[in-house]
Amino acid sequence: MLVIGEKINASNRSVAEAIARRDREFVASLARAEADAGADFININSGMKNGSQEYEAETMEWLVEVVQGATDKPLAIDSEVASLIEAGLGKYQGERLIINSVTAEPERLASIGSLAAEHHAWLVALAMTNGIPSSVEERLDACEQIMAYLTRLGFTAEQIFFDPLILPIAVDSTQGIITLKTLEQIKSRYPGVKTVLGLSNISYGLPRRGLVNRAFLLMAACAGLDAVILNPLDTKMMSLIKVADMLMGKDASCRGYMRAHQKGILVD
Repeated sequence: MLVIGEKINASNRSVAEAIARRDREFVASLARAEADAGADFININSGMKNGSQEYEAETMEWLVEVVQGATDKPLAIDSEVASLIEAGLGKYQGERLIINSVTAEPERLASIGSLAAEHHAWLVALAMTNGIPSSVEERLDACEQIMAYLTRLGFTAEQIFFDPLILPIAVDSTQGIITLKTLEQIKSRYPGVKTVLGLSNISYGLPRRGLVNRAFLLMAACAGLDAVILNPLDTKMMSLIKVADMLMGKDASCRGYMRAHQKGILVD
């Protein structure tokens, strides 16, 4: 399973403060920690709506430069604003890239989808138009609109990472099942596409959030999850990813699991 480190996000207060004061070492240390913990990609979100358009673009450029200087892991550039993604792309030097994210909203799909096509990036596509749909069928309708548009832009199925979306289970106890059913249907309808989840949303508002997140990870792996945005510093979670890959037949002869055991990085 592909692991995308979630820690460098301006929604986190300490990260937002570090970005605001241009604390290079704080951000670089966080990027190195995620890479050392096993993240395959480092997600970066610089925030928005705190200053002028020029300031926001400069902030994204700075963040890309700092993280690239700290690790050779590829990046996932995360914003709902095309101009901020474009600013980050102007500084990005890696060969592999994830852009996070588009929706079926026509303007956003056109602007961000075109950027991803131009840069041959993998693209996270949220199963929604404006608000998050409450049903599996509505989420799949959004996926169909996105798939049709991206196919016209020349995307292959392998470039698209559909996010079936997670709402907090504490708000609506049916949301876990809705997400899992959407995930299963995406994998059935679109052979070749990848799937991704921002895992921590499921436990928002609950105690012992790590316990909830880890349990849902295993359920989502069984439903066809290919990639996950999470905290790679959670050693129990990273251990369960090794287990999930093994149990789902993605770890030939259990080699990955055994290597992790020999390195002493599995935690139960």
